Amino acid sequence: MSDHHPELGEFGFAGDDAVVPFAVEALDARGRAVQLGAMVDQILSRHDYPEPVAQLLAEMIVLTVLLGTSLKFDGKFIAQTQTDGPVDLLVVDFAMPSSVRAYARFDEDKVTEAVAARRTDPAELLGHGILALTIDQGAHMQRYQGIVELSGASLEAVAETYFRQSEQIPTTVRLAVARMAKRAEGGGFQQSWRAGGLIAQFLPEAPERMRMADLPGGDAPEGADTAEFEEDDAWTEVQALVGTIEPSELADPEVGVERLLYRLFHERGVRVFAPTPVLDDCSCNRDKIRGVLANFTAEDLAESTEDGRIHVTCEFCGEAYDFSPDEFEPNA
Repeated sequence: MSDHHPELGEFGFAGDDAVVPFAVEALDARGRAVQLGAMVDQILSRHDYPEPVAQLLAEMIVLTVLLGTSLKFDGKFIAQTQTDGPVDLLVVDFAMPSSVRAYARFDEDKVTEAVAARRTDPAELLGHGILALTIDQGAHMQRYQGIVELSGASLEAVAETYFRQSEQIPTTVRLAVARMAKRAEGGGFQQSWRAGGLIAQFLPEAPERMRMADLPGGDAPEGADTAEFEEDDAWTEVQALVGTIEPSELADPEVGVERLLYRLFHERGVRVFAPTPVLDDCSCNRDKIRGVLANFTAEDLAESTEDGRIHVTCEFCGEAYDFSPDEFEPNA
């Protein structure tokens, strides 16, 4: 990696695996954009997920890092789905300031059936259930959790609904996943996963400008003329510009985040800020696993013992841990 740091006025590029905050001040819009390369490829390739499952988890990873990197505290931001579809669980754990781990649980037979029937869009794979967004600031702080229903919508639409209903912040989200092929040194081609995304939000200084007609439970006084609370022209323009993004632009390394932002907003002026790197980094370790097992009862330890050993594999990173039952004094 280059040690070059752009000087004031010089155009720099964040590259892969770095979330870029941006502001379009003329339109009162703020947001973040990212392209994920090696990080998302390592997570997906490690588990060898079926392609539709890998694509869905990659979208969830992009959404989580876009949201998580906006938070300024020591702790975790966790996005988790629980649904009745072929992919019944997605978990992405973002530990501040940059560590990401992710896992998908799915019914192999149901996914195979969905692929055969060509029913592999995110809404059909997820089915009905919830998306929970959890902010965990540590042992001595209260957790905050927001929940939004998953009912046949894409992750983009679900995220927009969450911000519109829970935070009352007009938001637009774009997510994309691609599988790229490049020629390998020994001949043939090597495939790798890429993903990208962008979130833009309308944050004017005058809060009444955010009162849009589709905000449930908005702040309009009873009996007031709601025409004045229609969508703001600035936000309408942001939505229209973001709507021109092609999925290929979000993941294409030849485009890059900064070039995409310039294409979208150059007429209004867009400012980018220092990027936040994100990396594939699981937080599991032997001491943490031992601490969990130490709370097991004698019956639990016996059920977990096979051939005289306790074997534990991290669902996130696949790291295997091996313990002797004699290491633990079981709880009553």
